[in-house]
Amino acid sequence: MLITKTKTELRAAISSLKTEKSLGLVPTMGALHEGHASLVSKAVVENKSVVATIFVNPTQFDNQDDLKKYPNTLDDDISLLKSISENIIVFAPTASEVYSNEVKSASYDFDGLDQVMEGTYRDGHFEGVATIVETLFRLVEPTKAYFGEKDFQQLQIIRKVVQSKNISLQIVGCPIVREEHGLAMSSRNERLPKKVRHEAAFIYNILQKAKKKFGMKSATVVSDWVRQQFEKHPLFKLEYFAIANSDNLKEIKRKQPNVKYRAFIAVYANDIRLIDNVALN
Repeated sequence: MLITKTKTELRAAISSLKTEKSLGLVPTMGALHEGHASLVSKAVVENKSVVATIFVNPTQFDNQDDLKKYPNTLDDDISLLKSISENIIVFAPTASEVYSNEVKSASYDFDGLDQVMEGTYRDGHFEGVATIVETLFRLVEPTKAYFGEKDFQQLQIIRKVVQSKNISLQIVGCPIVREEHGLAMSSRNERLPKKVRHEAAFIYNILQKAKKKFGMKSATVVSDWVRQQFEKHPLFKLEYFAIANSDNLKEIKRKQPNVKYRAFIAVYANDIRLIDNVALN
């Protein structure tokens, strides 16, 4: 396994690969868990070589306190990657290496994908995500890039960036990996007290029940029911629940035939923000 920390080192490592071989990219912010491992494992199976990046990107944090608290577990992350494959190039740069003298997001037109759900509550978040992702795409020039569906809105926005910027690669969306009791795996879960982490199964249980209700009830009725359930729960505060078109992410009130829908949710457990989503049909 090769660990690179500069763009020059990374480009040299990639240049040493045979050009006809496929190259997979798995961008991460570190604090790796089994969800990340599933992305890397899929990339290893589908490509001759893989680049995994470990970089806590400052431009996608609207809350600087959240940035400061984000865990740094580089040694453990590298050990996890080694357990999957030695044939991985790791890129673990500093912010100054990535952004030089100006840590700033670029401007993008996401065609409204950023104006709902996460975009409503996290100002500038998706510009920050798109900036680092486009930077990595142009630096690595991968054949495929892998992202988890837990951040489904982010996944659709990244697809939009690739389309609008005419970047030649395939975006691979991968299923959500869950803890035994259903909570979507996230680096933030490590900050949850043990009792709260166990109780957080409530979030996924509600999503599953909402999915069943969506087969019989309108989106408005289902949304009202979800809000009522969280109003009764002492540990969790609902930030939003939305049923939206899977393609354009527009929230709906009535179902239409032959359209795919997803339910999206954001919940606070103390000061820790958890997100999740499920396909409804």
